[in-house]
Amino acid sequence: MPQFITTWLITAIALLITAYIVPGLTINSIPASIIGAAVFGIVNAIVKPILILLTLPLTILSLGLFLLAINAICFGLVGYLTTGFTVSGFFPALFGSIVLSLVSSLIHWLFFNNSVEE
Repeated sequence: MPQFITTWLITAIALLITAYIVPGLTINSIPASIIGAAVFGIVNAIVKPILILLTLPLTILSLGLFLLAINAICFGLVGYLTTGFTVSGFFPALFGSIVLSLVSSLIHWLFFNNSVEE
């Protein structure tokens, strides 16, 4: 359970950083970022697998590049469902999903890779 909360907070921080970096993304407050991170997790758990299954032929035909469009669609859906989190179009959603992935990976690496291994 603590790792779930840590991941949730890291995603919320990554959303704030992503909104600062990518033009066209706005987050009005920290609670909007926390709610957006929760909605992002729900969308990735429920909607994204359905979209991947429905667009599998197109994904195979594009050699997996269409998954970037699916990520952008899910990112835009989170912006639509979350009050205080605005995505102003497809390209901000596309770049936002890429930057969010990179920032979230970097923060996870900084938090969880610095443990002492024996």
